[in-house]
Amino acid sequence: MKVRVARIGKPHGIRGEVTVQVLTDSPEDRFIQGAEFDVEPVSHGSLTVRSARWNKDILVLGFEEVADRNRAEELRGATLFLDTEDVDDEDDEGWYEHELVGLEVRVDGEAAGTVSALQVMPAQDLLVVDTPSGEVLVPFVEEIVPEVDVEGGFIVVVPPPGLFELNTESEAQQGEEA
Repeated sequence: MKVRVARIGKPHGIRGEVTVQVLTDSPEDRFIQGAEFDVEPVSHGSLTVRSARWNKDILVLGFEEVADRNRAEELRGATLFLDTEDVDDEDDEGWYEHELVGLEVRVDGEAAGTVSALQVMPAQDLLVVDTPSGEVLVPFVEEIVPEVDVEGGFIVVVPPPGLFELNTESEAQQGEEA
């Protein structure tokens, strides 16, 4: 299974480096010299990390296959993937998006919706949950999501007051304004 780990942004400098939007919890483990990534669109071929450094809060990568700014510009918007077989899960206590999507969300033992996506954010990740009343973003932290049972096909959510109702109220207000 392939997992998205980054999206390539704009070129950085003239030596073929690019900025990337990091989509992994472990950039220091994933973006090391010699790491090889599959790329979509596939017309770009695979890319091998030549260099990785942080410029303020932005990761800047150089690839063996990219020698100049023109080639770096061609990569803008491409997505980097890593084969999960290449990932060492020994110390990894997290989950990949493909493992979470489709899981039933249970609140107080009752089905409340289904996980449709995982948004990797700088401060904390968010689960995107489709409910009968619309989409709800759930902070993916242990206090709110104490149990993830991939094999059982569900996660348990202990939402703070109003988390699921807030979305319902917003949609009702939008309906009244129309």
